[in-house]
Amino acid sequence: MTDLVSGYQCTCCGNYHDELPLNYGIEAPVYYEEATSRERKKHFELTDDFCVMDGEHFFIRGCIEIPIIGSDELFVWGVWVSLNKENFERTLEQWDDPNSEQLNPMFGWLSTHLPMYPETVNLKTNVHTRSQNLRPFIELEPTDHPLSIEQAQGITMDRVKEIAQFFCEPTK
Repeated sequence: MTDLVSGYQCTCCGNYHDELPLNYGIEAPVYYEEATSRERKKHFELTDDFCVMDGEHFFIRGCIEIPIIGSDELFVWGVWVSLNKENFERTLEQWDDPNSEQLNPMFGWLSTHLPMYPETVNLKTNVHTRSQNLRPFIELEPTDHPLSIEQAQGITMDRVKEIAQFFCEPTK
């Protein structure tokens, strides 16, 4: 296994990039993303780690970690997952506790649309809190969904490059 993730020649912009991105994050739950700016102000409270919609829908930001085959590195999707009110409040209470990783996993629904996959919103998950320096680990329910399969089996470096090229913004 290697820790080195080399650069790549991008077919999108034609440039060679020294580093291959291994982490992509979504800024807010899909419901926030789909709302107008007026609806966002009226219905949502959003921070870097938490989101509340209308005081009754609760979301937490976490990480879907996918092993990269042949490497010690992980590919990470930064995503949002819904929690019920009780689990959301428990998470808030324990957020700064150094022992927060001792909380039991909590059920949640994936609340992020990830491009390059069939629909990902409402995939079943377990949210595993970790130490206060790390966002929760999001474990997908084992299914035949490609994202779940990738989390269980890993992805190739070619797949990582394919994702990087998808997110490439060509220079003009």
